[in-house]
Amino acid sequence: MKISNHFGQGVLAAAAGLLLLGAAYGADAAKKPARVKTPDPALQPITDVAGRPRVLLVGDSISMGYTLPVRELLKDTANVHRALGNSGDTTRGLQQLDTWLGTGTWAVIHFNFGLHDLKWLDAQGKYVAPEQGKQVTPLPAYEANLRQLVTRLKATGARLVWCATTPVPDGSAGRVKDAELDYNRAAAKIMKETGVAIDDLHALAAAHPPWQLPHNVHFTPEGYRGLAEQVAASLRAQLGP
Repeated sequence: MKISNHFGQGVLAAAAGLLLLGAAYGADAAKKPARVKTPDPALQPITDVAGRPRVLLVGDSISMGYTLPVRELLKDTANVHRALGNSGDTTRGLQQLDTWLGTGTWAVIHFNFGLHDLKWLDAQGKYVAPEQGKQVTPLPAYEANLRQLVTRLKATGARLVWCATTPVPDGSAGRVKDAELDYNRAAAKIMKETGVAIDDLHALAAAHPPWQLPHNVHFTPEGYRGLAEQVAASLRAQLGP
């Protein structure tokens, strides 16, 4: 079958047009700036003010939420640092503690682990119901890990404040309502035995339900400010006049 020159030329022109269109699209895509994730200001390192005591906050995203208001409340009193990331579960704590402590001297360390220990994940690391996955740190392992963490923290010579794990509401992904109660009881026993002060943010949060997001372990801006006030007060008590 013979194809006319006009038809062949048309096909070539169409193909050339598609190539030009593709090149133009590629050029536009190349020009489009990549989306840059805004750094969390709570996770940015700070520069110490000379002569002020150094405080370290260790904890998960709840502590990240109250870091900036605590820092503001104590801006004339202390240099408030925090672990530069989500401290996660107690296993991660044992792995990363030396990095978080660094080489400086700490006057007070305010710390928490719990919400990431009691959660349930599947093999892909997704939040699931208990019957569909595995708990990150069952209670006996949590107790053992926490004892090791307290021993290592006490070795720094800093005054320690344990922060009770805040409530797990109904419908929170990958977590069971009130699961934190057993974890808090275990932690309170360890802190009593070792002479560590307790900042009971659980009781405070439980007394202010509107502070917490529905079916979520996280808090509203008002809630984080409320938590921050108590955290700052617990730190002032350890820092003294």
